[in-house]
Formats: sequence, structure tokens, C-alpha cells
Amino acid sequence: MSQAPGAIESPCTGVCTIAPAARICRGCLRSIDEITQWARLTPQARREIMRDLPARGPLLDD
Repeated sequence: MSQAPGAIESPCTGVCTIAPAARICRGCLRSIDEITQWARLTPQARREIMRDLPARGPLLDD
């Protein structure tokens, strides 16, 4: 899928449910702070977070 010019890349999957123990979204694996700050983060900061997201999957075992 292509992005519109100027669109902010996001890992959002539309499954917006916070896992209580891990305090991360079950859909995108971002923290609440990361989600709320996403549009204000630099592209580099967003890439760093996206790079780290796969490692958070095991945190959802609650």
C-alpha cells in the first residue's frame, strides 16, 4: 500500500486496546506516550520506535 505524499508513517493497525500489564497497545505495540506524541516526533524518532516494536510482542503475554 502506498502512502499519500507527506503522510506520517505509522504502525497503527486499528486495534486500539491497551494491555494493562505491559501498558502498550495490542495492535501496534506502542506505549500511550508514543501514540499521543507520534505526530510530533521526528521521522528518526518514529523509525527508532518502529525498529523496537517487534521485540515488544512477548510483553503481551498477560
